[in-house]
Amino acid sequence: MQMSKHDPETDMEMNMTPMIDVVFLLIIFFMIITDLTQQELEQLVLPVAVEAVEDKPDKDERRPIVNIKQDGTIIVRREVIYTPEEDDYTRLKEYLVDMAQLMDKDTPEGLSVMVPDDPILIRADENTPFKMIQKIMELCGQKGIQIWKVELAASRPPDEGPGI
Repeated sequence: MQMSKHDPETDMEMNMTPMIDVVFLLIIFFMIITDLTQQELEQLVLPVAVEAVEDKPDKDERRPIVNIKQDGTIIVRREVIYTPEEDDYTRLKEYLVDMAQLMDKDTPEGLSVMVPDDPILIRADENTPFKMIQKIMELCGQKGIQIWKVELAASRPPDEGPGI
């Protein structure tokens, strides 16, 4: 019986190019996904809350997020939909109507109408005049919108180190 010997000259090398391509595609995919999760959040200085609950939204709920800058500009999904110079809430109202139609509906106790069951998140800069937040709440109460659950964003107080 004759045994064949392994010939080092005929060794096959593994081509790493496809594996490197896949790794780069995965890196790009996760970079895009990470960016999309923060798409609706503007960079704001939120008011500090003494007691607050961490925001863990349900992935199935359609929660509108409205950002209000210090000057009163309202931004939704990185798009300015209201400026104080315009003083026209038409685009904001259209956005709220569209979101209310997409939300799951429920009949709260004591009411006889179906209203959106998901909340709206209002994120306002700590120096934003309250009348801007109040205006959004007024629009939420209008017929055709009727979003009755409101969440206000706040930041946590800075951690204080151990006392001296």
